[in-house]
Amino acid sequence: MEEDIVRLKKKRDVEKRMERFQRSTSSLSMTGGRSFRSFMTGELGSPHHEKSISPSSTGRRTSSGRYISLSREEESEVAGEVSSEFMYTVHIPATPDHQQMSETPMVRPMMGPSIALKAEQQFVSSTIFTAAGMDPKMERRLSLLKSNKPGLLMSHSSEFDHSRWLYETKGTYGYGNAVWPKDDGYAGGKNTGLGAPPSFGDKARRPLSRKSNISAGIISPYRLLVLIRMVVLGFFLAWRVRHPNSDAMWLWGMSVICELWFAFSWILDQLPKLCPINRFTDLQVLKEKFETPSPLNPSGRSDLPGIDVFVSTADPEKEPPLTTSNTILSILAADYPLEKLSCYLSDDGGALLTFEALAETASFARVWVPFCRKHKIEPRNPETYFLLKGDPTKNKLLPDFVKDRRRVKREYDEFKVRINGLPDAIRRRSDAYNAHEEIRAKRKQIETGADQSEPLNVPKATWMADGTHWPGTWTNSGKEHGRGDHAGIIQVMLAPPTSEPLMGSADDDNLIDTSDVDIRLPMLVYVSREKRPGYDHNKKAGAMNALVRTSAIMSNGPFILNLDCDHYFFNSLALREAMCFFLDRGGDRLCYVQFPQRFEGIDPNDRYANHNTVFFDVNMRALDGLQGPMYVGTGCVFRRVALYGFDPPRHVDHPGCWGTLCCGGKKKNKAQKREVEVETLNGGTSEEEEDVEAVMLPKRYGDSMTFCASIPVAQFQGRPLADQGVQNGRPAGALTVPREPLDASTVAEAINVISCFYEDKTEWGGRVGWIYGSVTEDVVTGFRMHNRGWRSVYCVTKRDAFRGTAPINLTDRLHQVLRWATGSVEIFFSRNNALLASSRMKCLQRIAYLNVGIYPFTSIFLLVYCFLPALSLFTGEFIVQSLNVAFLIYLLIITVTLCMLAILEVKWSGITLEEWWRNEQFWVIGGTSAHLAAVFQGLLKVMAGVDISFTLTSKSGAEEEGDEFADLYLVKWSALMIPPITIMIINIIAIAVGTSRQIYSEIPQWSKLLGGVFFSFWVLAHLYPFAKGLMGKRGRTPTIIFVWSGLLAVIISLLWVYISPPTNNIANPGAFQFP
Repeated sequence: MEEDIVRLKKKRDVEKRMERFQRSTSSLSMTGGRSFRSFMTGELGSPHHEKSISPSSTGRRTSSGRYISLSREEESEVAGEVSSEFMYTVHIPATPDHQQMSETPMVRPMMGPSIALKAEQQFVSSTIFTAAGMDPKMERRLSLLKSNKPGLLMSHSSEFDHSRWLYETKGTYGYGNAVWPKDDGYAGGKNTGLGAPPSFGDKARRPLSRKSNISAGIISPYRLLVLIRMVVLGFFLAWRVRHPNSDAMWLWGMSVICELWFAFSWILDQLPKLCPINRFTDLQVLKEKFETPSPLNPSGRSDLPGIDVFVSTADPEKEPPLTTSNTILSILAADYPLEKLSCYLSDDGGALLTFEALAETASFARVWVPFCRKHKIEPRNPETYFLLKGDPTKNKLLPDFVKDRRRVKREYDEFKVRINGLPDAIRRRSDAYNAHEEIRAKRKQIETGADQSEPLNVPKATWMADGTHWPGTWTNSGKEHGRGDHAGIIQVMLAPPTSEPLMGSADDDNLIDTSDVDIRLPMLVYVSREKRPGYDHNKKAGAMNALVRTSAIMSNGPFILNLDCDHYFFNSLALREAMCFFLDRGGDRLCYVQFPQRFEGIDPNDRYANHNTVFFDVNMRALDGLQGPMYVGTGCVFRRVALYGFDPPRHVDHPGCWGTLCCGGKKKNKAQKREVEVETLNGGTSEEEEDVEAVMLPKRYGDSMTFCASIPVAQFQGRPLADQGVQNGRPAGALTVPREPLDASTVAEAINVISCFYEDKTEWGGRVGWIYGSVTEDVVTGFRMHNRGWRSVYCVTKRDAFRGTAPINLTDRLHQVLRWATGSVEIFFSRNNALLASSRMKCLQRIAYLNVGIYPFTSIFLLVYCFLPALSLFTGEFIVQSLNVAFLIYLLIITVTLCMLAILEVKWSGITLEEWWRNEQFWVIGGTSAHLAAVFQGLLKVMAGVDISFTLTSKSGAEEEGDEFADLYLVKWSALMIPPITIMIINIIAIAVGTSRQIYSEIPQWSKLLGGVFFSFWVLAHLYPFAKGLMGKRGRTPTIIFVWSGLLAVIISLLWVYISPPTNNIANPGAFQFP
């Protein structure tokens, strides 16, 4: 009986203590400091019932969500503990497996209904939230996550990530609890011992880019077909060798040799296509990591690295200044932190017209760039934007857009008129100043009493607007003012902007209202390097290297984008896309990010494959799955230190059989030496080695100490952020410091590094910068980087990054291909041949570069093969003894597999079958004309030092006003046209001869024509665009075409009569036999 009384008293004590605990909890939740419930529901708000157990229940809930009963000793112990006077709030956590609790909510009686309703949506994964201090014993009892294991901090549910939700709602993540800061920052800005919140693992590791493999349903059959075709080709060639044509051994021999080379060339082209990939970027993550306020960057100032943009031009007559100006405007309006962006225009012609056009561009940019930022204009090339078809108000929200667009359009029209009038303005100004100088000279001659019959020695100078001589090239070339003889010029058109935003105003003096727009502009610099007689200036490669040195002195952006003057930003976010690769994990191994080239102004049928989509969307995307795409001359973002000739921080050797044969001890010694250079750059070598390297730097980079001092700065700024799994990272916030302003000494040093003698006895053009010695310096420069172990990335954006123009005229297109092919021949006969590559280059990458140097030689075999059908029809023989079943089966399998491969390439690359067919057609057109000329031109240059170039000899027709593709129909005669014309005429005559033979034969056998006529039509089908181009528009074919055609027809007819006179037996005209 007494035991029952004692048990009853204990039970009442427990109930009283629980009641006091509930009152204290209720008062804390409603009137105390901001508990988790009051903090969250006050902001997120929709009320829900809280799912909990009744306080009267004699049990507790485990971390797995199950309820267990307590013994009386545990019950009294818990009751004693919870009766403490510490203020806290306990929320029952959700189950770890995120299963739904009871459907019938059980609300605590001491809570108000509104608070209970708001609590249902609060799901906290195994966490206790505290509002004040807690007894250590109580903390040990109630904390469910007192563990250092990171796995417990992560949610394993795919439905709702509690930890991520807590982090994104301003919770400071801790071990076992989460302390909610006040609105003014972490812990109210006080030193509470909390420190900076640790970065949430999942968020910090979100990649800036990702790689996606081609679907296995496409790439696996593709690889299988490649293998099948290779095997069939092997069996076919073996069959051809074992079955010669004894009646026409010369015909059989030529065909077998050509087929062997075609098979070899196809394998070289096909093997690098086995591993295509796609890449994607996440610009939102880039913004969060580098431009969002954080404890290490409270101001939120951009932590992105600087970028220097190079634009090159050489002749304002061939490259109109208006086109260059539009490119510059698109760069200045790019969506990138403008204090980190600098633009350099290289005028290799030193023309005053380009200089003053750039000055006009800088003036118009103060209107165009704020307009683009305010209304988010795309594209940011004014010429292209104002010519866009469609509704310009689409997706525009600001009410003053129409007014602003109308005003800016009018200003741009006036800007174009000023640019178009510059040549005449410069001429009139120069004539006026020269006349004034002649008058002064004549007056001086009279005053001095000199002989007035002597001619006045007054140079015909070109004058600037300020009344001084232009230091560059004059219109009438004079001493030290010619195209190859003028001083170096640097002019800062737009000074470096301030680090803080500068908002505009709504004054009436402004063309548009820019009160909420940052009106700062990136730095813009005009550069024309010094040129003197007797120096090899190395054309475009030399101009680019001069820009590399100048920009290192003036801005030293760790990344460099180079563009041709006719390529502009079509996507203002293109620079951010490139940074997603450079600043991602492993990005320190990238030497450059290459964008595909896209072109405008090409005829809809793309007659001459000007878009080059097979190369840019098939070959380049496939190379991205190896070591990276080739550098193609424009639209490429470089890492600056990679251009300086340094090795990557990490590399992998791929020796194989090639590396064993081609790479010896010298390669290893050079590799060790380069590793020491990289360590020196990172400050990881001894003082003696640093002293030796300091002595070697001037011999490598020139005598500019300012330039040498800029190298480690560019290397550091180009690193990705230090993070888990990132090697060679830099601390966050390191690039938020404003850069130093330009001064006179800096510009003077920049002038020094563009002098014509600066590169003497240095490694510029040999190992440093753009490589000299080839007309295709772009391919060689990329090859050298890959050969040192660097990787590259191919960035295909959803919206084209850049767009440019391409020649649509047949002759211009052939000359463009001729230059590329000549450079490839030079590469093959130089030390840049892929056969001599180091072990750091992957095998398939080496094969791709080998194909670059070999493909022009295919033209020799292609030319012979295009004549074989005609020779077959003329002689009545064929390349095989007889058209037996084996030959036809082989031919069928080879053709079908080629077509299936083309279909699969279309599937994984996104091109069309028409584009693929246009590429095949122009492969034959170029192979029988430009490639063939390039082989002979390259051989003469390499072996005899003779530089031969094919130039235009006649011009017919003119552009018609209002016809966008008028240049397509221009026919400009060139010697490159002779081989294709000859092939077409011979095959047409051969078909006529073969047909006539059967018509006048006593026993006609039409099956004898099958083989020759089929292959002749194959040749003519590939040359059809060439023939169509010769016809011009509405039959405007030049007379020279008819002259050559008639002459060739007469020569071939006479040759045929000589070989096969009409006295031959007509009854048995040939020995061509069919089964």
